Amino acid sequence: MRRLLLLTALGGSTLVSACITVKHSAGQPASNAAATIKMRLDSTAIGWNQGSLATYMMVYEPDASQMGSKGVEHGRDVIDRTMRAGFWKTGKPLQTLRYEDVEVRPLGEHHALVTGRFVLTGAGRPDQGGVFTTVWSNTSGEWRMIHDHSS
Repeated sequence: MRRLLLLTALGGSTLVSACITVKHSAGQPASNAAATIKMRLDSTAIGWNQGSLATYMMVYEPDASQMGSKGVEHGRDVIDRTMRAGFWKTGKPLQTLRYEDVEVRPLGEHHALVTGRFVLTGAGRPDQGGVFTTVWSNTSGEWRMIHDHSS
């Protein structure tokens, strides 16, 4: 799902979903966009849970932004460093990632707003979680995340 976007509060960002709600808007094939975005989000959770930060990061545009503790931060490399300094300190995440209550809301033909909850579980640790809002763009034939705000 970012940065999955995961979390400013937890140190990074991102998302994915086991269920998805779609809000329709005029001129946008919402079900197709939602299904494609969900598939892209699912790939981030799969990468996360397999210990592949590269797979997790693949959905981010190179110039994607995230909300950090001091404001907007730009660049996939910045998001990657945030993840490595937080959840990936040991080279892989300690807990598994899943998404809940994911909603995809088309914003015209080439953009979508995605909201939901992320949950980190396992490894004998208490569950951690929060909420996220991400913005996705499809201007090059592929849905990719352009902004992640997780807390």
